[in-house]
Amino acid sequence: MAGLAEALIYIIQTLGSLYLLIVLLRFVLQLVRADFYNPLSQFTVKATQPLLKPMRRVIPGFAGLDLASLVLAIVVQLLLMVVTLTLMGYGVGGFILQLLVWSLIAVGSLMLKVFFFALIGSVILSWVAPGSHNPAAQLINQICEPLLAPFRKLMPNLGGLDISPIFAFMAIHLFDRFVLGNLVASTGMPPQLAPFM
Repeated sequence: MAGLAEALIYIIQTLGSLYLLIVLLRFVLQLVRADFYNPLSQFTVKATQPLLKPMRRVIPGFAGLDLASLVLAIVVQLLLMVVTLTLMGYGVGGFILQLLVWSLIAVGSLMLKVFFFALIGSVILSWVAPGSHNPAAQLINQICEPLLAPFRKLMPNLGGLDISPIFAFMAIHLFDRFVLGNLVASTGMPPQLAPFM
């Protein structure tokens, strides 16, 4: 029975995390003002529209932020944590508020990972396919540009060599380690929820 529960937890975490990533990508793409007509942007819109359409009637956007998709990401993360802990045999009724805090931290961690891996993709693409018109490459560059722009303004001109990704990686790592890491420790997130971080 334990093996079946572990397999079920694995399947739920994998599929749920994939959908969570798509929902968060929709938020990030709107946050960075990515090309709405890019095929990958259209995929995220179509995959998330069934749940987001009714939520948008209740949760309007604010200052250009798609709050409905952010709330949906937090709710999906919360449900994944509740299901995971329930299948492991833990009662979750007494600490739903704590689970909500852990969900916020986990969504923040996932957003950092989106930017981190987009930066890696951007660096690799700048070596192997600079100026590519591939939809994925264009989307990666659109995600990275708002993150890199402040560092580019501070960096001196190095003759075509862009070292701003190094500083962006450092900023992401420091935020992950000292802000999110301290939040995880101070809120007492159990190790059973480590796959979400």
